Amino acid sequence: MPFSGATTAYDAWSHLHYKVRVRATTPPYQSIWGSAGMQQNLTFPDPIILHVRNDPFGQRVTFGTQVVANPPSGPPIQTTIGILQPGECVSIPVQDCSGVFAFPTDKIESTVYCFIKST
Repeated sequence: MPFSGATTAYDAWSHLHYKVRVRATTPPYQSIWGSAGMQQNLTFPDPIILHVRNDPFGQRVTFGTQVVANPPSGPPIQTTIGILQPGECVSIPVQDCSGVFAFPTDKIESTVYCFIKST
């Protein structure tokens, strides 16, 4: 989606955006937001929205959310939401969790682009 130069400069200051290369791993899977090492789930007054876009030339990516185990000394509990095909995107409300994870479904690697916006 093309943006004017003014819009791009404004977006860089008002919204956090970044890219993550996700690689084949075993659970706990790679965090694209948050961390497997967090000791508590995060709650916001209003959920933030994490927009995730899989690279159009990448591989299929499985993604989901994670919450802190009880007791917190164990690995996080990860729940799969679904699979993004190359070029697809999804918006995830982030609330009451410790992270969002992703891994390449076909055991290779892919790049996902992330954009965080408050509601």
